[in-house]
Amino acid sequence: MIPFLGPLDPFPPVEKAREDMGGLLAAGGGLGAERLVDAYRHGIFPWGTVEGHPLWYSPDPRMVMFPQEFKLSRSLGKTLRAGAYEVRFDHDFPAVITACGATARPGQDGTWISREMKAAYTHLHELGWAHSVETYVEGDLVGGLYGLAIGKMFYGESMFSHRSNASKIAFAHLIRFLGNENFGMIDCQMRTEHLASLGGREISRHDFLTRLQQLTATSAAPSNWRVAAQHFVF
Repeated sequence: MIPFLGPLDPFPPVEKAREDMGGLLAAGGGLGAERLVDAYRHGIFPWGTVEGHPLWYSPDPRMVMFPQEFKLSRSLGKTLRAGAYEVRFDHDFPAVITACGATARPGQDGTWISREMKAAYTHLHELGWAHSVETYVEGDLVGGLYGLAIGKMFYGESMFSHRSNASKIAFAHLIRFLGNENFGMIDCQMRTEHLASLGGREISRHDFLTRLQQLTATSAAPSNWRVAAQHFVF
């Protein structure tokens, strides 16, 4: 039985996550900002809803990426150096999460990014917790990604691409930015071959939580990244 959380109920210990259900831990509890930030601090994330109630996960193992292990392919490096794309940070978060929600995913029936999810993460963006990286061509948004930053930890949520390599270009800029800002790890949640090809790998949940506790213990306050972002040379 998966526990159903009331508005003030704490999360169960992550060790109680159902591995036979992909790491499902609990349902309910709402999507308030405090609830979401608390979840991410404890290695828990929402993925999908049932009758409007969020489902919370903490899988074992956990897919992560360390900025220094990012694999920049020769072809992607060539595309980056060509300079045909413009990359911006925190310029249009609502457009990015909307585009992510509208993108079809292999093996998924519909999208987990519901109207409630969009509203919750947009509010986190307004508070300085959630961030977007956008790729533009001639002023048109053609790719991007979004996620959360807590301390020196980044949690990747979703990405989209309307042109070849557009999301990879955004990701490469994110990696460079995070490395410059001394971020230690990116939570990629679930394994995909695409993430593995970029340098992602799985670690145990115990290892993930140990690293997470250290990285989120820093005093870095939530902020807007639009001013902090810069042009990177690849």
